[in-house]
Amino acid sequence: MPRECAILVGLGLKQPGAGRSLAWEGTDYSAEESLEELAILAASAGAEVTGRLLQTRPSPEAATLIGAGKVEELARLAEAEGADLVIFDQNLTPTQQRNLERLLARRVIDRTQLILDIFARRARSREGQLQVELAQLNYLLPRLAGRGVEMSRLGGGIGTRGPGETQLETDRRRIFRRIRKLEEHLEAVRAGRAVQRRQRQALPLATAAVVGYTNAGKSTLFNRLTGAAVAADARMFATLDPTVRAITLPSNRRILLGDTVGFIRNLPVTLVKAFRATLEEVTEATLILHVADASSPHAAQQVAHIHKVLAEIGAGQIPQVLALNKVDLLPEGDGDAAAWNSGVAASGNGAAQTRAVGISARTGAGVDRLLALIDEVLPFDPLTRATFRFALGDGARLHLVHQLGRVTARRYGEDYCEVEAEVSQSLKNRLAAYLAPAG
Repeated sequence: MPRECAILVGLGLKQPGAGRSLAWEGTDYSAEESLEELAILAASAGAEVTGRLLQTRPSPEAATLIGAGKVEELARLAEAEGADLVIFDQNLTPTQQRNLERLLARRVIDRTQLILDIFARRARSREGQLQVELAQLNYLLPRLAGRGVEMSRLGGGIGTRGPGETQLETDRRRIFRRIRKLEEHLEAVRAGRAVQRRQRQALPLATAAVVGYTNAGKSTLFNRLTGAAVAADARMFATLDPTVRAITLPSNRRILLGDTVGFIRNLPVTLVKAFRATLEEVTEATLILHVADASSPHAAQQVAHIHKVLAEIGAGQIPQVLALNKVDLLPEGDGDAAAWNSGVAASGNGAAQTRAVGISARTGAGVDRLLALIDEVLPFDPLTRATFRFALGDGARLHLVHQLGRVTARRYGEDYCEVEAEVSQSLKNRLAAYLAPAG
């Protein structure tokens, strides 16, 4: 299938004292940097970027976002490049999108629609597909007016419409029905997840959620820690469907690790709402493993953005471990460059108890230190030192201590074996009857 040729359009907003035009109010990203990220998103969706256009204004223009003069320039550029698609970095209102398509005589989509398309391509599980469809319908609903009969799946003819009902009303009614059905299905998914969480919580197993900016290497790290085969490549949003696997920490404690969808600046609200069931896995986690790309020039802003999103979904106070990934891509002899990002993370940004370590998920460098840090920070089922006394023939319980704890010393008496070990509090409670007498 041939790749679509696309022109990218960005809008830089002049901000007093900012020194440069910013793509979004309240961010540190310049319009040029944001347009570069849009190019990566477009490539992930299968488009071939053949041109770019950047407009700088004090504020967006109501009718076309970029102004009539710039629209004419854009039309000439699209004609010269033979582009059949124009992608705007900012979100377009329904009126702006209709005006632009009429003036450019080409398909026009915005950042939200591009991300929705990528999500639709990547969703594999039934849950993911339902979530994406719900987000698409919520995005489409206010944009039905003026789109014409091509939005309808109804055939023409007698009996296809109610008396006096317009095609727009028919389409809206169908979409509302479908949205209600999708919400019911997703509510059932949410209830199922709640049951699964209660079953997990009945066992002394902590849960850690892997989060981070898209393309930071979350799935690569998840595969290295768990031995799973989650798809991992350089495309944005390479994986959407959450995966949960058990891992063993250096103390022999077992925890459940869950891979989640990647975050991005200005993730569409419709997607955040649709992926509520997935995001609940983050809010219910005991620990958040935050993966950041230490080699990115925007690492600090991306870390701050994830902290902001976590706070918005009610996960801001969950303890975090920050894995500064891709340190193998840092300049030679610059191994301590990750410390700069560590300081950014430790400064808080609303996050509780953030500790950081530099790693490379690709080579495995620093992964042992990461696991040790998770073991140290994990607040669930804390480690404790204990001395147990077992009968010489009680091999099952002795094996249990070796399997689930870290034995530091062992002594034998006439008819018993005494074991000093570092174990979880739950295992100590389980074997409380076998604790050695004090002194």
